[in-house]
Order: sequence, then C-alpha cells, then structure tokens
Amino acid sequence: MTTIASSAALSAPRRARRYMDRKSLVPLLLFIPPALILFVVLVVLPMIDAASFSFFDWTGYGPMTDFVGFENYDDVLSHRHFGTAVRNSLLVIAVSLLVQLPLAMWVSLALVEKRWSVNVIRTLFFLPYMLAEIAAGLIWKFVYDGNYGIIPTVGDAIGVEMPFVLGDKFWVMPAIMLVIVWKYFGFHMMIYIAGLQSIPSEVIEAARLDGVKKWQIVRHIKLPMIWGSIVISVFFSIIGALQLFDLVIPLSNGGPNNSSHTIVTFLYQFGILRMKLGFGGAVSVMLFIACVVITVIYRRLLFSREVD
Repeated sequence: MTTIASSAALSAPRRARRYMDRKSLVPLLLFIPPALILFVVLVVLPMIDAASFSFFDWTGYGPMTDFVGFENYDDVLSHRHFGTAVRNSLLVIAVSLLVQLPLAMWVSLALVEKRWSVNVIRTLFFLPYMLAEIAAGLIWKFVYDGNYGIIPTVGDAIGVEMPFVLGDKFWVMPAIMLVIVWKYFGFHMMIYIAGLQSIPSEVIEAARLDGVKKWQIVRHIKLPMIWGSIVISVFFSIIGALQLFDLVIPLSNGGPNNSSHTIVTFLYQFGILRMKLGFGGAVSVMLFIACVVITVIYRRLLFSREVD
C-alpha cells in the first residue's frame, strides 16, 4: 500500500507537469508560426538573395546569368573608398563608446531620482531619439548650412567666419559625430536609469552610513550592479554604428568627395544607386559576417561575465 501510494504521489506531479506543458503549447502554436513566417520572408530570404547576388554581375533586371564568383568581393576590398567607409564606421564606434556612453552614464547618475522636475529633464534629453533619423538629419543640415544655417549666423554675430562644415573634409565627420551623440545618448541614458533604479535603496543607504564617498558608491556599487545594462548599451552602440545610414544620407550623402561614407552608405551609393547589385550584395554579406563575428565574440566575452 505504501509503495502504491508513493507511486501515485510521484506520478501526480508528473501528470500535472505534462498537463501544463500541453497548455503552454497552445500559445506557442498560435503565435510562433506567424512570427517565424515573417522572419523567414523578411529576413532570411533577403539574406539568401543578397548572398546569391554577390556571385553575379547583375544590375537588378533580368535573370542572373553572368557568374563572376568572388570577383565582387575583390572589387569591394580594392575599391578606393571602401577603406574610408570602414574607417568612418570604426570612428563612429569609438566616439559612441568613448563619448556618447560616458555622457549618457553621467547624465543618468545625475537624473536617477524620481521627481517630476527630473522627469521633465529626462524627457527633453530623450526627445532627440524619438525623432526619425531622416528628420534629425534634415534639421542638422539646416543648422550646418553655410549660407543660411545657425552656425554661420552665430559666426557673423561674433565676427568669425565659420567654415562650410558639411562641405569640408576635415569638419564633416566631427559634425556627423555631434549629431550621433545628440541623437542617441538619451536612449542609452534611459537604459542606465532603468538599471540604476533597480538597485535596492537599502544598499546605497548602508554604504552612506558607513561613510563611503559618492564616487566610491558609483564605482564599487552602482556600476557593478548595472553591468547588464552597460553590456546591452555597448552592444547596441557597436551594431548601430556598423549599420549607420539614415543620418548620413540627409546630412552629407557621403560627401564631400566620398569622405563621409559609412559601410551602409557605401553599399547604397556604389551598389544600389549604380545598379551594381552584385557589388552591393558582396558588401552586405561582408557586413553581415562582421556583425555575426562581433556578436559571437561579444557574447563570449561580456555576456559570460554577466552570467558569472
């Protein structure tokens, strides 16, 4: 009797678990197939098409018949402006990591308190991120305009002749970097604020009662406890910098003299606009491989530390 009772007691939870598993399958079967179909149609198939384009000399019209193998990849690597595009993308990553994210962290530490006045300031800092990239680019193009913009107006007011920022090879990339920092630092600020507000207030109060200084609380308590938020923010910055496109096109369109291209604007200018879909496909495949490699390395190095 004891054995039978014990077996019944053990089998009951198993049946319950199986029953719960069956119930959980219902929403999975309802919601996963549509999402999976959209992912395959809108992401996987275009990636496969781009990879197939890269092996043909194709203009986008008619069948792909002129197979050229890896010639498009060789053309990309030997293109005189591809190195500039890669350098600019790496420069965007550097500015994002060294300027944008520290600025976002500093502002988030100053605005972490829950007060209505602080909420207003947070909203003002977050508003640029809510603007569409094209709209933000057009706004700043007017600001930088050498004839009618705000910068030459300020220069005339103080008696200084200001350069045509977007028409100067030296100034065009710093001008774009300023717009990038202005546009996206509010997004990272909100990520950090969410992480900081999740820290138990008792931990901070205990440190203050022990006489720990503010900078020590930030360094030894707050930053380690929001490491997950920092990891996500850095990842978004790197991948976003590699995919930068919408801000550059309205601001400089890759100019002057193709000096402000990123990898994606290079793809657009020399692949799509010039009807060299095979060339553009090669650039897209190389960019995709770079993003995958960075994601894998980043996950192994930083996400593993977060788990530990």
